[in-house]
Amino acid sequence: MPPEHKAAAKAKAVVLLSGGLDSAVSLAIAASEGFETHALTIRYGQRHQAEIAAAARVAGQRGVVGHDVVDIDLAAFGGSALTGGAEVPKDRSAADMAAGIPVTYVPARNTVFLALALARAETLGARDIFIGVNALDYSGYPDCRPEYVAAFEALANLATKAGVEATTEGKPRIRLHAPLIALTKAEIVKKGAELGVDFGVTLSCYDPRPARSGKGVRHCGRCDACLLRKKGFAEAGIADPTDYEA
Repeated sequence: MPPEHKAAAKAKAVVLLSGGLDSAVSLAIAASEGFETHALTIRYGQRHQAEIAAAARVAGQRGVVGHDVVDIDLAAFGGSALTGGAEVPKDRSAADMAAGIPVTYVPARNTVFLALALARAETLGARDIFIGVNALDYSGYPDCRPEYVAAFEALANLATKAGVEATTEGKPRIRLHAPLIALTKAEIVKKGAELGVDFGVTLSCYDPRPARSGKGVRHCGRCDACLLRKKGFAEAGIADPTDYEA
């Protein structure tokens, strides 16, 4: 094929993929924007490993070019109900969720995750990183705020070879995309539906239980993540395929 007829190579993007609803929609958005997607999932010592399997299902369905699963051990430091033995809060009101930083916050998790995504992006020659953080429906986590995203993007361009080359050689800057950050959960559900996300393979629950079939898991239906998930589907007017215990 003559050079003028060759399709331009797609820009590469690293997408942090937890297996949850938000990260699945973030992955779908990256693909819809024309990126060659490379998923990155972190096994960080979380109590429930089912989300790793969920991430693999999402990655498989969305046709990512690669899916890396990296092991670190944030559980060694504790400090979170998601990595230790503290009880996961249940049946909280929206006001309760918005009041303070919950015990499900994992110290510095997004900073660690983004640092790993940044390292992976450099090895791939990617200048774009996607993260599915959201600050509107759930503002309790300090590392989900717009100012945090802007600060990490600035750091990425200061602390890397790719960032230096962008400054000195006029190459593209590293961009940190948080496409869901200003959306309600209902808007995220709608966007995912538009992009063909199979919500049935995602896992949002902080305290999943064995499925009735004995295979896989189901959502508890009562933790903060489940309540927000239910709210999103209800307000979006889209059928919720999730198997909830309650």
